[in-house]
Amino acid sequence: MSDTEEDIHEEEEEEEEEIVVSDDQKIDIAKWFLLNSPPGEIQYVAKDLRSVLNDENVYRLAASQAFPVYNKSHIVCIQFPNRSGDVLISSFSEISEDEYLDPRTAQVAKVDHVRQICTQMRPARDDELPSHYVEEYRCALDAEISKYVGEAYSKGVFSVYCTNGKETEEPGLDFELVVVITATRHSPQNFCNGSWVSIWNIEFKDELQTVEIRGKMQVGAHYFEEGNVQLDAKHECRDSTIFQSPDDSAVSLTEIIRHHESEYLTSLQASYSNLPDSTFKELRRKLPVTRTLFPWHNTVQFSLTRDLTKELGIGK
Repeated sequence: MSDTEEDIHEEEEEEEEEIVVSDDQKIDIAKWFLLNSPPGEIQYVAKDLRSVLNDENVYRLAASQAFPVYNKSHIVCIQFPNRSGDVLISSFSEISEDEYLDPRTAQVAKVDHVRQICTQMRPARDDELPSHYVEEYRCALDAEISKYVGEAYSKGVFSVYCTNGKETEEPGLDFELVVVITATRHSPQNFCNGSWVSIWNIEFKDELQTVEIRGKMQVGAHYFEEGNVQLDAKHECRDSTIFQSPDDSAVSLTEIIRHHESEYLTSLQASYSNLPDSTFKELRRKLPVTRTLFPWHNTVQFSLTRDLTKELGIGK
């Protein structure tokens, strides 16, 4: 073998060594794909990853780390084993790593994050629930939000949690409730999936006799028929109202939530109705390789078939 051939052989061996991926790197890559799965599609991504990795140990480690984070960030809804209700997987309902509270039924669900199912139920302990005073406000708001979600979302699920001051027994101290609303549409047979999540932090300030509201809304969508288009839109807002009785506060707060969500949805519809004329144009470079601006105002004059026919001399 000549010196040149030996050098080439050594270079090929070095290149082969460079592409070796460690198990830790495989886990990190797999986690990235799982965590970036579109709404409702993590199980499909996981199935493909399992096949590609061809290493059960690596897959299990990646899945065990990624699924809990994904489920909480997307606020996945899981049914109780007896179909008596639902539990939302979120930081607001988390009791422990695999236990989540449903305040409406005062039950705690033990979940399998990777399979996204509830495996066991138990009654919530007293220290996991708010005081009777706070529960009056939570329960009244739960009832009003139930009416609103039933009207506004065909597949909506919600929950109302006490996140601060749950030990407050009487007027005089502050407490905080959080309303979480989710709605999903999973239709892979039609090449589209989507989700809506809104989170409303509600601070009851007794001394000021005001209620401060902070809202976060997020819309996610994935269309993949002959392409791959994803939407991730977010919006935040603030509002306030006066501190009233449980029933009056619930009505007032629900109307505020209804107003802001309706306003945001209307703005989204207006924005995306202009996509063909605005946003999609911005996705292409300002100047193509020809260094000539594309005449969006007169696209009828262009015909790809006609131009190719002319250039290639087809049909002559």
